[in-house]
Amino acid sequence: MITLKYILELHNIGMKYQSLNGEIPALENINLSVSEGEFVSIVGPSGCGKSTLLSIISGLLTPTSGSVYVEGERIKGPSKKIGYMLQKDHLFEWRTIMQNVLLGLEIQKRVTPEAKEYAVHLLKTYGLYDFRDKYPSQLSGGMRQRAALIRTLVTNPQILLLDEAFSALDYQTRLAVNDDIYTIIKKENKTAIMVTHDIAESISMADRVIVLTRRPGTIKSCHIIKMNLDKRTPLSSREVPEFQTYFRRIWKELDIHV
Repeated sequence: MITLKYILELHNIGMKYQSLNGEIPALENINLSVSEGEFVSIVGPSGCGKSTLLSIISGLLTPTSGSVYVEGERIKGPSKKIGYMLQKDHLFEWRTIMQNVLLGLEIQKRVTPEAKEYAVHLLKTYGLYDFRDKYPSQLSGGMRQRAALIRTLVTNPQILLLDEAFSALDYQTRLAVNDDIYTIIKKENKTAIMVTHDIAESISMADRVIVLTRRPGTIKSCHIIKMNLDKRTPLSSREVPEFQTYFRRIWKELDIHV
């Protein structure tokens, strides 16, 4: 029998903001355990606290109540165990792709020969080595996102946080990048937590989809995603009958009105 190891645990997370009109509750009683190597997606209505939750997990924001644990250690601030990918790739236009990839290591003062070798390995493995001396403006949107992910991976975090990481891309590029990023995350055996407004994207990429309620956000439901596929990818997941079943179920739970 295989015992799953929880790499991330959220215990009774709550968040309130102060305003001129008093306290505004953003999140309430969030409890979640994530297994090593699992890909979890979080969806919910706009303003329900999805991005706030990622900021709390990353250690950038301190919750009003509750605790975050990574590998059993309580998170009290930004951690090297956690990597963050935002909506924009935030590549510096005046730095080459190699220089951008090494940026996180420079900040952490960890630019060793071994780290540089790992960066070269990632660039070669994921098709960007020939572009290492190019500048971001010379790359396509999909290639820029790959470079941004490699920049995050080269610091070797245990957990990747993706906050609407593909929303700036056009639809066709987004589908292709979904496949690229999913393949890289699974191949590197990373744990991923993704926030997205796109229900289809969440189902196609995740092992589990968490649905949050309207503000104050709390967990409404959890869906374990199982596809009848020999080799699952985000694109192939969209083609099986189970996909539409999950989509209708989550759409109904979100209670979206147009």
